[in-house]
Amino acid sequence: MSWDWQFYCNDTATGEAVAGCFGPGGKEQTYLQWMLSAWGWTLTISLLALVLALIVGSMIGIIRTAPNKWLARFGEAWTELFRNIPLLVQVFLWYHVLPALFPSLRDAVPPSVLVICALGFFTSARIGEQVKAGINTLPRGQRYAGQAMGMTLPQTYRYVLLPMAYRIVIPPLTSESMNLVKNSAVAFAVSIPDMSQFVQQASEETAHFYEIYIPITLLYFLSAFLLNRVAKFIEARVRIPGTVGAK
Repeated sequence: MSWDWQFYCNDTATGEAVAGCFGPGGKEQTYLQWMLSAWGWTLTISLLALVLALIVGSMIGIIRTAPNKWLARFGEAWTELFRNIPLLVQVFLWYHVLPALFPSLRDAVPPSVLVICALGFFTSARIGEQVKAGINTLPRGQRYAGQAMGMTLPQTYRYVLLPMAYRIVIPPLTSESMNLVKNSAVAFAVSIPDMSQFVQQASEETAHFYEIYIPITLLYFLSAFLLNRVAKFIEARVRIPGTVGAK
């Protein structure tokens, strides 16, 4: 088996070698620049979708434990809807169906935003389930104590329940964050220039399958590993003193 890594320094349009592997003016001309740009797209989509998923998922987890039964039913319906429809189908719904129903979305909303919404809402259903489980794990006395101190129900959630619930669910949230990086690979199906699209197009153009798949695999691993390390650091910082593993 022969390995040829020099193709990363070739111009994507002409196939000619570029000195230093970077084209003039910082333009995306070589396969190396293309791969790094694709990695940036993957990280951007994953992180923005994660922020959206954390915000929406936390709200869903809260209303599923709220005393109002209609809010709780809405939270359950949201969870079942987004959790039981395959992610790729949801991406196609956001990318093809919504712009057809609302034509103004075609020009007003970039395709990457639609993919971020699809990934974020899909993940929010899973995060909402975890936040709900974290809140339900807490003794009921915590809620009653907050209300007995004169707090409103929203204040009780904000200052009493959620800070403790988040500490409990950080490990599963870490897994969801890593899964989100891997799930972002579906973005290539709607022509988002992420790493999965780079793999498909670059391998067809160059036929250097091993040289392309190995670095992309390592970049996916590195992305998920960095998220894991960040989550572990946060977990160590917010761990309740006196619990197992606390310092």
